[in-house]
Amino acid sequence: MRILLVEDEMNMAAALTATLSRHNIVVDHVRTLEFAEEACRSGLHDAVILDRKLPDGDGLSLIPVLRREQAGLPIIVLSALGTLDHRVAGLDHGADDYLAKPFSTDELVARLRAVMRRPARIEESTISIGLLRFNLTARYAELAGKPLDLTRRELLALELLVRRSGRTVPRSALEEAVYGYDDEIASNSLDAHISRLRRKLSGAGVEIHGIRGLGYLLRAAQ
Repeated sequence: MRILLVEDEMNMAAALTATLSRHNIVVDHVRTLEFAEEACRSGLHDAVILDRKLPDGDGLSLIPVLRREQAGLPIIVLSALGTLDHRVAGLDHGADDYLAKPFSTDELVARLRAVMRRPARIEESTISIGLLRFNLTARYAELAGKPLDLTRRELLALELLVRRSGRTVPRSALEEAVYGYDDEIASNSLDAHISRLRRKLSGAGVEIHGIRGLGYLLRAAQ
């Protein structure tokens, strides 16, 4: 999962990024409405966490822009403006949820999972290829019925490859899925993650092929 965090308080943003990363979520952080509008045009994000009091305006004004770009994009508003009137205004502007500061990060993660489960986003929850099963809702992988031990970035790469199984996934798309805007990407780091995935999937009836100059393709073993 990859989310856009629109938050101008750097300490808050750092804490949220650290917490969400522990839940295998890639976080792209921006501080203003201007940069958020630019980021949302990429279509890369599965959800948005949005502050209201931003340097260049009220975060609620961004919601119509987000809805034009991705109609069903889940949006959670976080704000110190937490009265009933403020919460109602946020929901009336189109937010899927509204959480007042201060808040529990565990509650935020739970609410993020909840909005991602809503009917507009329902999809096949489990994909099976050979002996590999990937649960898209709980976001974990099993091999022959046993949990597959993956690092966060291995899990993110495998999720995208599984979602697009049988098709070549461009290298750039994998890097966007695995790394956030602020991550430094070594030239061979993606290849290292794929190499470890291949080893962990050995004997699973699943193959990951490198397509020279393009990217990678995951499919059932021939």
